[in-house]
Amino acid sequence: MSITRLLTGAAVVTALVAVTATPAQAGPNDPLYDKQWGLRQIHAEQAWATSTGAGVVIAVVDTGVDLSHPDLSAKLVPGATFVDCGPTSCGNGDWRGPNGTADAGDEHGTHVSGIAAAATGNGVGGAGVAPDAKIMPIKVLEAGSGSFADIAAGIRYAADHGAKVINLSLGALPGSQALTLTGLEADATAAIAYAQTKGVAVIAAAGNETAPLCDTPAWEAGALCVAATDRNEVKAWYSNLGVKTDLKAVAAPGGAGLVNCDDDVWSSVPVGTGSAGCGQGNYDAYAGTSMATPAVSGVAALLFAQHRSLDNVYSVLMSTARTPVAGLRGVYSPLYGWGVVDAQAAVAAPLT
Repeated sequence: MSITRLLTGAAVVTALVAVTATPAQAGPNDPLYDKQWGLRQIHAEQAWATSTGAGVVIAVVDTGVDLSHPDLSAKLVPGATFVDCGPTSCGNGDWRGPNGTADAGDEHGTHVSGIAAAATGNGVGGAGVAPDAKIMPIKVLEAGSGSFADIAAGIRYAADHGAKVINLSLGALPGSQALTLTGLEADATAAIAYAQTKGVAVIAAAGNETAPLCDTPAWEAGALCVAATDRNEVKAWYSNLGVKTDLKAVAAPGGAGLVNCDDDVWSSVPVGTGSAGCGQGNYDAYAGTSMATPAVSGVAALLFAQHRSLDNVYSVLMSTARTPVAGLRGVYSPLYGWGVVDAQAAVAAPLT
């Protein structure tokens, strides 16, 4: 799960985990719900009376998903695997990958998926931001890292197979923006642009290096960059700033890191892989911009379920986000981008 994993060859992108570690209606009966402070920070439950994300598919382009997980198995649509496969899928998005081996770090995509759209109100585990959205599992990372070419293949597959939201809880190291700015690396940039032409939102992690810019691919035009907050709505210490040339950035709950389990983000992990320190067998608490990103993807799904356009979804996510403490909306700052996303305010915004 380390964000400092060394990259070799074409493997230039890693999963972005920093550290493993008043409702509108009656709260769901999921046992971990009370620990999910992030849902309350973004006012998710208050939005569910208006939209639950029904009919929307979120593609989690990541390390794959445990297809048998009790909080996810009923939420999945057919997926794909692009790990050294070339442009054609060689699998179904399972976290174990083509070799059938469970690699360290590949729990990540299952955790991300649960945050976005875990089964909710089923008396198991936790709740998802978009309770009725579906997840498309796309494996492009193995042992937590992968290549721009594989990620680009995953993005294109998602855009061509019905996803309305693509979640990228991954990123290259700071300085890699130069590769895309100079055209030395164009695969992911072109794939994101392609997704835009299909009306698909690309939501990407800012990065965990305390750097001044969003990592790539969040840096790329057309992607919405997501910085992380802790449970007190303070920018998380590890989070990169929400700074990119088009200022398309917001913030969402990512966890404190280095504090305790309940200050991080609880979600699903592959069955039996919960850590000894925090884990509950099939669930665990992680922190990182990886965890903030699917919260925004979930809110995007709530909006797409209202039959909004891509431009409206992006505009609403930013214009209804609020700046912590000040409570202002529609005000940009480097710390939070346009602010912490607010699901309740977003689903109430005009469909223009």
